[in-house]
Amino acid sequence: MSMIRCCFEPVEMPEFLDSFVKKCTEGCCCGCCSALRPRYKRLVDNIFPVNPEDGLVKSNMEKLTFYSLRSPEKLDRIGEYLYQRASKDINRKRYKFVEIAMEAMDLLLMACHAQILNLFVESFLRMVQKLMEDTNPTLQIMATNSFVRFANIEEDTPSYHRRYDFFISKFSSMCYGNNDDVELRDNMRMAGIKGLQGVIRKTVSDDLVENIWEKQHMEKIVPSLLFNMQSASGSKSVDQEATPSTPPVLAEAVLRELVSRASFGHIRAVLKPLLTHLDSHKLWVPNRFAIDTFRIVMISIQPQYSYTVVETLMSHLDQNLASSPKTRTSLAVVLSKIIAIAAGESVGPSALDIINNLLTHLKTSVSTQHESTPEETQYQEALINALGEFANHHPDYQKIEIMLFIMNTVPDPSKKSKGDQLLQNILLKSLLKVGTQYRTVSFEKAFPVSFLQPLLKMARATSVPIRVIVMQIFQQLLDRHQNQHLLFVIEVSNYPTLTVEQASRSDILFTHKYGSNILQAILDGMSQENHMEVLKSSYNTAGLMIVEMACSETVQEFLLFVLSVQQVAITEVELSPKHRCNLHSIAVALLILIGRCTGIGTLVEYAEKVIQSRLEDATYLLPPLMDNEKPAPSTLNTNQPHLMIDKLALAECLQQAGLEHNRVQTGTPYSLNQTDMSAHRHSWVDTSAARNSIVDANYNDVESVSSSPGVQKRSLPLDFNFESMKRVLAEPTEANKREAREKQAAIGRTFRETAFEDLVRRTEPQHDVLQNKLNEIFNSLSAERQIHCGNQLVLNSAAATTVVDGGIGGGLGGGKLNQQRPIYENNFPELFFY
Repeated sequence: MSMIRCCFEPVEMPEFLDSFVKKCTEGCCCGCCSALRPRYKRLVDNIFPVNPEDGLVKSNMEKLTFYSLRSPEKLDRIGEYLYQRASKDINRKRYKFVEIAMEAMDLLLMACHAQILNLFVESFLRMVQKLMEDTNPTLQIMATNSFVRFANIEEDTPSYHRRYDFFISKFSSMCYGNNDDVELRDNMRMAGIKGLQGVIRKTVSDDLVENIWEKQHMEKIVPSLLFNMQSASGSKSVDQEATPSTPPVLAEAVLRELVSRASFGHIRAVLKPLLTHLDSHKLWVPNRFAIDTFRIVMISIQPQYSYTVVETLMSHLDQNLASSPKTRTSLAVVLSKIIAIAAGESVGPSALDIINNLLTHLKTSVSTQHESTPEETQYQEALINALGEFANHHPDYQKIEIMLFIMNTVPDPSKKSKGDQLLQNILLKSLLKVGTQYRTVSFEKAFPVSFLQPLLKMARATSVPIRVIVMQIFQQLLDRHQNQHLLFVIEVSNYPTLTVEQASRSDILFTHKYGSNILQAILDGMSQENHMEVLKSSYNTAGLMIVEMACSETVQEFLLFVLSVQQVAITEVELSPKHRCNLHSIAVALLILIGRCTGIGTLVEYAEKVIQSRLEDATYLLPPLMDNEKPAPSTLNTNQPHLMIDKLALAECLQQAGLEHNRVQTGTPYSLNQTDMSAHRHSWVDTSAARNSIVDANYNDVESVSSSPGVQKRSLPLDFNFESMKRVLAEPTEANKREAREKQAAIGRTFRETAFEDLVRRTEPQHDVLQNKLNEIFNSLSAERQIHCGNQLVLNSAAATTVVDGGIGGGLGGGKLNQQRPIYENNFPELFFY
């Protein structure tokens, strides 16, 4: 039953008249039947003015708002009626009335409470969709703005059936607006971007509504934002602009918001359409836009998920291995620009996983490279830079692990094929890149044995570039005081700006343990051929070792190295005359450097005498080095003792300075072809004794002369001089060596194969001796204590003559306690022996 309001009182209308009145009121246009219309319709009709130019009737709108709040159950009907009126006005092109209806919708939406919002939203969204379907840009922008206001309202109750497919598609299409009017085009694009932002805010925080992260949605949203971002030319950053006023800036802000709201499982949903857009529009070359976009992503993403971006970009690089080198290079450059941001959150396996992926790409590039091209080289350099940037943001202990990891992937130097040598070169370059970022504090930590041993093997490689790179790695890790550039040129100068610091105890121990191994590798490398770059880098490395490690305790090690360089130049018959001259120049340059770094005045004076003698008689034995373009000297005066560095003279210099000199005087310098690290590794416990036992049968010593370089002595045959006979007498016989080896092998087999119980039984006599000795000590202690206690008892009895018998009894009781067995007389259990 419906109610008819008459002049006096409401009258109930029969049911059969209900449908008739409804048709009359809906079809009537003269207003004669308005009294029969429902109240909410009359209130809605009253907000529309007679002249549309007058706009919304504010007073009547307030009545409608008050009615909707008093009767919230009528909201859905009010919204539906407004939608019907707006639809008719759209069809009749009466856009002013449509704008009034949309304004009324917005006011009602803002006035509604969150609990009753669902009753009105469906009609509201239908209204927005109706306006956006029209071709009028003004209606589309108005509808978008209404939707954005709706998106900013937080709803308490979720809506399970609401969908936004149409709005995503429509807003995305508006982002590509291409109207000839620039202002209208920008307004349309701004409206589309704002609409996408509203959809994101409305759906991303509610898991019960439509999933915005689905593929079909992200493939519309992300490219729309990127399209507007790439049209920017020198626009201001979002951080500099409080309210974005241009489509590129607003699109960047929305992309930041979208990425920041993405969880771990949704990051790839954003990245995949991003990469597809860059591929489709060929935005990798040039890669300025790609770098900016990925930086926005890395800065906006939650820090714990940044590794996912790097991993996705690497996977995309895997998929583009068949593309042009320029594209791959651009991808690698983008990776190098963003990988540092992810480095701070990558620890442990994830860090090594990134390193392994980069090394895999380097190996793939080398294996598929038929010939060296500039584009492929640039691609490899970009990967190496990415690796270096990634390592630079890790702590030093992880950099050591990364360098060790890279070193383990380098092919063995025995592999001499072109592909293996190229791979060795590339991987060592990446190792050098990481080493450049490392700041050495302790050489013991910078050169663990597992890293130093393969590095020394590579220092003896036949390839010149590989040897140079290895020397550069040593230089980066040895140079703690930035002296490398001063030692780049080989000369016999004073080095006034050289920074020298007293070697620490750990540096001295490192030199005793591994200094000879490094110097031996340097000697082997510089002796292979007369290559200027190899000789300069070898001198630089040796010079840095002297600057960082030379002191009174290690000076003999470096003096033996100088003698070794000179000995190779004299005795190796395969060396060219220029090569010999260069080795002599390096030896005297290192000698004067040792004297100045250690402050040993006598050593400096002797070096200056040798230099002066060479200036007078053999300038070709002094720096600078002789390259292949300079003519070789006709004769070499290497048989003149005053031009050579004499070992006895060096020992005398050390003796005059009050330093140990036996090793320089009687020890054996290095010889070539020592490839095993254990050949020169000695214990730091007894360094001098161990090193004095090294014997090299191939070494022929320079004749002994006095400390004055001008005095010449008669030379003896090399086979019958004093040093050679002393070495023969000191050298153990083959039988003794064989017996020692057999005894050592037997002891090793015994401890490897014998059961533990048998080993315990073999050592039991030693335990008895130890137990007997302990018993003697404890018995002596017990006797001393009894004497002390007896004396104390006598004193106590003399002083206590007035004490009652109970006190004496107490004293006797105390004597009984002293007769008990002390606990320390118990034998140690065998458990404590092992």
